[in-house]
Amino acid sequence: MEFQIRKAEKADMVRVRELIVELAVFEKEDNAVEVTVADLENDGFGAEPKFTCFVAEAAEGVVGIALVYPRYSTWKGPVIHLEDLIVTQCMRGKGVGDALLTQVVKYGHGLGVKRISWEVLDWNEPAIKFYEQKGANVMRDWDVVHLDAQGIERFLQHT
Repeated sequence: MEFQIRKAEKADMVRVRELIVELAVFEKEDNAVEVTVADLENDGFGAEPKFTCFVAEAAEGVVGIALVYPRYSTWKGPVIHLEDLIVTQCMRGKGVGDALLTQVVKYGHGLGVKRISWEVLDWNEPAIKFYEQKGANVMRDWDVVHLDAQGIERFLQHT
């Protein structure tokens, strides 16, 4: 299967959102996606882009994405966060995820970051195995903490 990895363009955001929804369904969070195509276009391609996105493109179009953004570690300094690496179901196992992750690592290296971090669901054993084979340290003793929009409002009401 032939595909190429390239930096996403604004016009790709319709397909990027479709893949985000596909991932949400896979992760059993069917109705969790609130971001719109307009949000992705504005946030990724505005005056101060909030993220960088790479796409895997095959003959049938965009079949995978890797979306990253800058963070800062108080222990390490500049880092990037891989928010999502998504490969459409029919393209899994064909090297697309490997190529996208390689692009992210090259991108981070070019920026001089000290770490690239991301999360993986503890039941997604194929992804965990893939990341570990690539040399990633899956830190199973850390818990992810989120404060969603409603949580933020409740928090502020109690302060």
